[in-house]
Amino acid sequence: MTETRGRTGGRAGRQAARAAAQVERVAFLTRTMTPIEVLSEEGLALLEENADRILEEVGIEFHGAPDALELFAGAGATVDGERVRFPRGLCRSLVQATSPGSFTQVARNRGNDVVFGGQGTIFAPAYGSPFVRDLDGGRRYGTIEDFRNFVKLAYASPWLHHSGGTVCEPVDVPVNKRHFDMVYAHMRYTDKPFMGSVTHPDRARDTVEMARILFGADFLEQHTVVMSLINANSPLVWDASMLGAARAYAEANQAVMMTPFILAGAMSPSTVAGACTQTLAESLAGLAYVQLVRPGAPVVLGSFASSMSMQSGAPTFGTPEPALVLYAMAALARRLGVPFRSGGALTASKVADAQAAYESANTMQPTILGGVNFVLHAAGWLEGGLSMGYEKFVLDNDQLGMWHAFAAGVDLSENGQALDAILTNEPGTHFLGHPHTLANFETAFYRSPVADNSSFEQWESEGARDAATRANAIWKQTLAEYEAPPIDEAVDEELREWIERRKGSFPDSNV
Repeated sequence: MTETRGRTGGRAGRQAARAAAQVERVAFLTRTMTPIEVLSEEGLALLEENADRILEEVGIEFHGAPDALELFAGAGATVDGERVRFPRGLCRSLVQATSPGSFTQVARNRGNDVVFGGQGTIFAPAYGSPFVRDLDGGRRYGTIEDFRNFVKLAYASPWLHHSGGTVCEPVDVPVNKRHFDMVYAHMRYTDKPFMGSVTHPDRARDTVEMARILFGADFLEQHTVVMSLINANSPLVWDASMLGAARAYAEANQAVMMTPFILAGAMSPSTVAGACTQTLAESLAGLAYVQLVRPGAPVVLGSFASSMSMQSGAPTFGTPEPALVLYAMAALARRLGVPFRSGGALTASKVADAQAAYESANTMQPTILGGVNFVLHAAGWLEGGLSMGYEKFVLDNDQLGMWHAFAAGVDLSENGQALDAILTNEPGTHFLGHPHTLANFETAFYRSPVADNSSFEQWESEGARDAATRANAIWKQTLAEYEAPPIDEAVDEELREWIERRKGSFPDSNV
């Protein structure tokens, strides 16, 4: 990819320079406001009761996972073929008995550690897109260079607390070996927490082995250093690949995020309550499995629910119903006592346009107000997750900075009350020259590195550039000025040598 610097003069240059200079680290967001509740205690209890009925009367299928069937049978569930039916309350009791209510994921730079649970909110980039998009090249398949670029952009952002996982699929690397390059990119090009591979149990185990080299085997046994995303095959199925990866991480005491991926109307009932009930049932079964594999292994209850167009069958985002699912599921996770994952800057738009902006905003608002702990897809998501957008990444990142400011709440300190300023300022006199304003003007309001607030004439004289064009200059300058965080050279060499040996031990494959 050709690195092109933005304009060095005028407002455009100042915007790009300010964005590139934001290398300070901002701690993961700590919410100060009580989460919004959309259901009463009675309503939440009803959904829990309905989920228990599903688990008891219908059950969950565990495909190709004899270990899961054996574990559940030993715990008191009824196993019929690959179908497991759970006595009322069994899954909940297994989860609540041993799973931690919160846990810390350790980063290579301990200043970037994050805490899952409580009032914390962690932002991570989008995940899983086979395509990437930018203004210069349009939509194309992702490469390992694109993958590394997004890892570097996330590292440079003060507002993204986590490097994420499969930030895009590098299709120029064999399917069965690309996880080595992806995990290594997270280990080398950033020092923030990261996610491991889950597409095959062996790839999960490879991730764990790489983490042992990076952090040390003894350290890894006692600390969570890898997060993993395990998706249910909804409705009411967990498959062997996902369960095998979950087991690999749980056995190593690494974090497992059990997430039903639901397109309401197709993979669950079309109603909010129905989607919540099914999500809870599937999650409870998955979380219980992890606790049976290793009691006390860190877990996260995940919920990804979108609506769909009943005319075309396409997923839709930023609509009211998934927001209600998010609010309800966040409350159910709090009642269960485990951290919660959901939300993101989601959109069905193909480009970083007005639709992308309002759909992403409509998803991020309930994410923050509902009390989500881990926000995957917080930056870059386009086209229902099929594309990772460079300009969208920059625009979303700007919004994450605004959410940090919002979540801090109202400052009621003496300075925040500003009572002395009001008492000493004459009626009818503006506050621009008041000492209180002069003392606060640099930090009083969030300053966007992307938005243009100049006059029409100035905007026009500087090229009449829209937000996506301004974002294009910012990501290019950020990559041009990127410097990798330091790493122990001996550890890095050991990692690279181990990867080469593992790659050479089996042939390339595209499955």
